[in-house]
Amino acid sequence: MAADLEEFSPQDQNRLIKAGMDNEGWDAFPDAPDSLRRFFDDASTTPGWVDPSAFIPGIRMFHRNSRTILVAFVAGVLIEGFTTNIAKSFFVTGRVRDQGTRRLTQNNRHMMDIFLPGRLDRQGDGWKLSVRIRAIHARVRLLSSASPEWDHEAWGLPVSSAHLGYAISSFSARLLKHMKTLGAVYTQEEYDGFMAVWRYSGWLMGIPESILFKDAREALRLYDIGLICEPSSELESIVMAHALINSAPIVAGISDSAERHHLAQYVYRLTRGLIGKTLADELEFPRGSSFGVVAKFRLDEWLDQTRRKLRPNYNQTSNLNKFSGLLETSLFDEEGISYRLPDNVYAEQSSKW
Repeated sequence: MAADLEEFSPQDQNRLIKAGMDNEGWDAFPDAPDSLRRFFDDASTTPGWVDPSAFIPGIRMFHRNSRTILVAFVAGVLIEGFTTNIAKSFFVTGRVRDQGTRRLTQNNRHMMDIFLPGRLDRQGDGWKLSVRIRAIHARVRLLSSASPEWDHEAWGLPVSSAHLGYAISSFSARLLKHMKTLGAVYTQEEYDGFMAVWRYSGWLMGIPESILFKDAREALRLYDIGLICEPSSELESIVMAHALINSAPIVAGISDSAERHHLAQYVYRLTRGLIGKTLADELEFPRGSSFGVVAKFRLDEWLDQTRRKLRPNYNQTSNLNKFSGLLETSLFDEEGISYRLPDNVYAEQSSKW
């Protein structure tokens, strides 16, 4: 599909992908490649194990803990993800190194959309953004494979299904673990619902069912196996981890350089507390104690939860503020979702997408 679309201009690629996303039918698009039609036919066939009603408890928990989730996502699982060879494709393309803020806000946008009621339905933005990621990965895989910088013998296939299976296990079960460390509270039903949302989104992103977790226990096992298979962090991992942390203050809308530095240092300490000293040192994070940082965050979460129990009106205001904050750190283009694809392996030379 990715190779077939290269025969079209960027504008026509966007037009054809949008037609598939909007489920307009192909009669008006006779030039659409068969591979693109099959791509959308496959994504539109919902697996029998998907139960949208099971998503609701997880969605409810997501919005109750949205601040904690964002912190655990950025300071925990994204950093841990870059300790693997996943970092190499990001490093070669420059997708975080040169465009870190845009990539981070796009990640937030996708996560926010899949955790809104009905957004994983066929016409929902969560469905479309998940399938969009699948298309982008296919294009990046094609471009990176053709790049002389990519060492196939040493690194294998860029943006491989194995790495994506590892990543979705991290975004789900591992994220829940970090959330718990930071003081999030959830029931077993909410836990299972959260996992169900990520499982379906992962399937839409193109992860084969053979390496797509069925439950949290299996996700954690896949995560552990992935760590065993991966080499120690190399230069690319170090660069990507630092780029991500230093993008966070910009995404948060902080313009003052001193305040940006202060927040970045806080994120370094919090991340050290989440991922542990050994991995933090491996990534060459600033030396320093993380003592009390996680405990202070947990205390703040406990106070917030207590206020919500004692003051129902505070609960509504608190959830609204958290949701507003999530919106502010998510990328919304005025023209809606873009279905443009990268047209150059190097982010700085690619058209906007």
